[in-house]
Order: sequence, then C-alpha cells, then structure tokens
Amino acid sequence: MTKVILYIAASLDGYIARSDGEIDWLSILDTEGEDYGYTAFFESIDAIVLGSKTYEVGLSFDEWPYPEKKSFVFTQRYLKSDREDIVFVSDTVEQALANLEAQGFENIWLVGGGALINSFLQHSLIDEYIISTIPIILGGGIHLFPPSSPEEKLELINSIQYPTGLLQAHYRRKGNV
Repeated sequence: MTKVILYIAASLDGYIARSDGEIDWLSILDTEGEDYGYTAFFESIDAIVLGSKTYEVGLSFDEWPYPEKKSFVFTQRYLKSDREDIVFVSDTVEQALANLEAQGFENIWLVGGGALINSFLQHSLIDEYIISTIPIILGGGIHLFPPSSPEEKLELINSIQYPTGLLQAHYRRKGNV
C-alpha cells in the first residue's frame, strides 16, 4: 500500500516560504555535517510529488535537488523538462495517487507547496507528517496549513531536538497504523 509522507520545514509561525515563494531563510541552519535526517529519509522514499511552483524553485538551484527519484509535478500549465525523471501530472490527487500505487511506488514524499499539501489534506491522503520547525518568525508568507485546511487528528511518533534549535516532529494520521 502506498504511503504519502509530508516532509517539510516551516517557520515557528507556520510558514513554508515567504509571500514571494522565497525560501532563503532556511539557510540559517546550514551547519557542517548535520542533515537533520534528510539523507536517511530521501533513501527511504520511492517517488516525489510537488506542485509546479515548488518545481520551479527546484529548477533555480545549481542542480536538480531530487536526483535519481521519479518526480511527479502537479500542474494545469503546459510545462516540459528534458529530464526523464520528471513527469507532469494534471490528474486529481486521488487519481494520481492511484496511478503511482499501480506503478509500484510505496513511499511518496509530498514536498509541497501549500496548495498541493492542502489538496492532499482535503482528501485525507497524507499518512505521515515530518515537520521541521525552524527557529525563526517570518511574520507572513505561504502557510503550511492555510485557514481552509480540514481538521486532521494526528499522533506523535517521535520528535528530535537539534542543537541549532530546529525541532523535528514526526506524526501519523490517527487511526492510520
């Protein structure tokens, strides 16, 4: 069975990006040798789902941030890529997830952004949440969970506090073992 995991960083006041989509504030935690569990998590997933704006942020990096993993980009726009590991999807989240499951993908990383996260939330399609809270207050931006998000009961699996002040909490949807 396919499992969707939201693995994301947010500011203390609940934003995943500035209003213009900028994520420069994430660099305050760049420390030698600490990856906050990212490598182990990345190795545990089979595929990535992300929205088109998040995809465009990924393109702005020096190299594609999700190499060797199939990336499914949700968009209603006509986009194209020369990369064979990028697939553009215009299906509903339910249909796309059914297609991913039919292709044998088991652990799916929901990268973002906010609108796509909300679409998955609206249909109770997020099985686990790994949220890294960054010790910064942005005062505005793109909400991790916008006010229109539905109620979702979660249970804590574990949490880790890092010396940098980052707090990472791992939850699962209640009743979803």
